[in-house]
Amino acid sequence: AADRRANPGDAGHPGARTPLGRTRDDPSRRAAAGAAESEQRPGLVPGALSRPTPGQPDEPAGGALVPLPPTDAVGDDVPADGDTADDLASGGLPRDRHRVSTFSLEGRAVPALYLIGWVGSVMGLAILLVSFMAAGSDVARWLFLGGVAVLGVGVVAGAGSQAVERGRRADLPYRGPSPVLAFVAAIALTLVLIVVVLAPLAALGLDATTPAATTLSLVLTTFAYVAVVRLLVVGPGALSWHDMGVSRPDATALRELLVGAALAVPAVVVTILLGVVLASFLERTPSPLPSSDDAVGLLFNLVSAAVIAPVGEELFFRGFATTAWARSLGAAAPAIVRGAMFFSVAHVLTLFDASFAVGAQRALFSFLALLPVGIALGWVFLTRRSLYAAIGLHGTFNAIQVVLAFLVAGAVGG
Repeated sequence: AADRRANPGDAGHPGARTPLGRTRDDPSRRAAAGAAESEQRPGLVPGALSRPTPGQPDEPAGGALVPLPPTDAVGDDVPADGDTADDLASGGLPRDRHRVSTFSLEGRAVPALYLIGWVGSVMGLAILLVSFMAAGSDVARWLFLGGVAVLGVGVVAGAGSQAVERGRRADLPYRGPSPVLAFVAAIALTLVLIVVVLAPLAALGLDATTPAATTLSLVLTTFAYVAVVRLLVVGPGALSWHDMGVSRPDATALRELLVGAALAVPAVVVTILLGVVLASFLERTPSPLPSSDDAVGLLFNLVSAAVIAPVGEELFFRGFATTAWARSLGAAAPAIVRGAMFFSVAHVLTLFDASFAVGAQRALFSFLALLPVGIALGWVFLTRRSLYAAIGLHGTFNAIQVVLAFLVAGAVGG
C-alpha cells in the first residue's frame, strides 16, 4: 500500500490507476490504437493539432490529455524520413503523404473542384467530337460552342485544383498550375470569347479575314492570357506580378524596351537565314496575318503584331511559363529551351491546311524557324529580369517582318 501511495502513476505497476479510476493503458497500445484510428479516418492528420514536447510526462496528475511521446508505430505525429518540420508546421502534409492517385478523390484538398475538372474536360471533349461528326449541320456550331465552354470550365477547374494541391507542398520551388494546362484553359477561353464577340459582328457585316478582325481577335486572346494568369497563378499566390517581371511603366521600362528592340535586329537576320535553309526542303509557312495593300491595313497589322501579340504572349510564355520552369528545374538554360519549344508549338497549333503532307511540312517549318527567337526571348527575359525587354524584342521582331512583307508585296504587285 505504501508503495502504491508513493508511486500512484507508475506505468510499470500492473495495478496502477488514474485519478478517474480507469486502468492505465500501456503507451505502445495507445500508439497502435491511434494509428488504427488514423487509418480508419482518411482526413485525420496525426499530430496536426499538437506536437509532443521533449521531456513531457505521459499523463500529468488530473488525467489531462497530452500528446503521446514519439514511437516507431505507424501513424505517429513526427515527420517521416525526408520530411521537415516545416511540412507539418505549414499545415500541409509531409511530402510522401501528398502522393495521391490520379483518379482518386481521397486526399484531395478540394475534391469537388478536382471532380469538376475531370467531368468537364471529358464531357467537353465528347461534345466537341460529336460536333465534328455533325459537321455541316445547323446544330454543329452550337455543339462546338457548348463543347468548348464545357471543356473550358473543366480545364480551369482542373488547373485550379492543381494549384491548390501544389500550394500545400512546402517542398516545391514552384507551387502553381502546369503552364501547359493553363495554356489549354487560355485557348478554351479564347475560343469562347471569339465566338461570343465576333459572331454577332460577323452577322453585322464584319469580314473575319480583314486586319481589323484579326486585331480584335488578338485583343481577346491577350485578355484570355491575362485572365488565366491572374486567376490561376497570381490569385493562389504561386507567382506575383513582380516575379514575372511586370512593373510599372517608367523610365526603366522604356530603357528595357529599347534594349530588347536593339536585340531584335540580329534575331531577324538569324531567322531569315534559317528560313532560307528550311525552305529548301520544307513548305514555307504563310504569314498568320491577313495581307494588307493600303496604309490602314498595314497599321492594323502593326498594332496586332508589334503591340498586342507581344504583350499577351510574353506575359504568358516568358513571364509565367519560363519563370515557373526556371524555379521547378532550378536552372535557366533548360527553362529557356522548354519555354522556346512551348512557344513554337503554340504557334504551330494555329496552322490549318487541307493536305496533311503540306500541313506537316509547314508545321515543322514554323516550329524550327521560331526556335531561335524563342530562345533569345527567354534569355533576354531571365538575364534582365524584365518583361519589357522581352516585349521590346518580340514587338520589334514582328514589326520588321510585317514591314518587309508589305514592301515585298507592293514591289511584286507593282
